Amino acid sequence: MNTLTNEPLATAATFDDDNMLVQLSDGRQLGVPLAYFPRLAAASPVQRKSYLISGGGAGLHWDELDEDISVPALLAGRMDQTAPPINSPVQKAA
Repeated sequence: MNTLTNEPLATAATFDDDNMLVQLSDGRQLGVPLAYFPRLAAASPVQRKSYLISGGGAGLHWDELDEDISVPALLAGRMDQTAPPINSPVQKAA
């Protein structure tokens, strides 16, 4: 029995003012808010574009920003694990 799965890999990343858009090898495009990754949110557009695809597409790396993002983690909905949690707009009832 083969338990290996074919995980999609990153082929490119682009940015708008608020989002990172990751092109995947299976044809999907994954949009992720930059707020999930504070180093990218604080970076200049030039710094954001200076990334390397690592691990054959399993990750994205920014030398200058000391940022590494795992594609499987993005697909699982995980954000920067080194940053404090983003405040939810939903307030708890008193």
